Amino acid sequence: MTHESDSVMCDGADGFGGHPRVFLDLGKTGQATCPYCGRIFKKEDGHAA
Repeated sequence: MTHESDSVMCDGADGFGGHPRVFLDLGKTGQATCPYCGRIFKKEDGHAA
């Protein structure tokens, strides 16, 4: 999933059955992996710090 902001939130699912909400920082490397579900978040090209 790509995003424009430096931080994202992941809860693992839409609705019931996900995991605890975590906030991930994309600022340093331009990407982050959720420690619960493994979903990878990337900063859109041209927005990385």
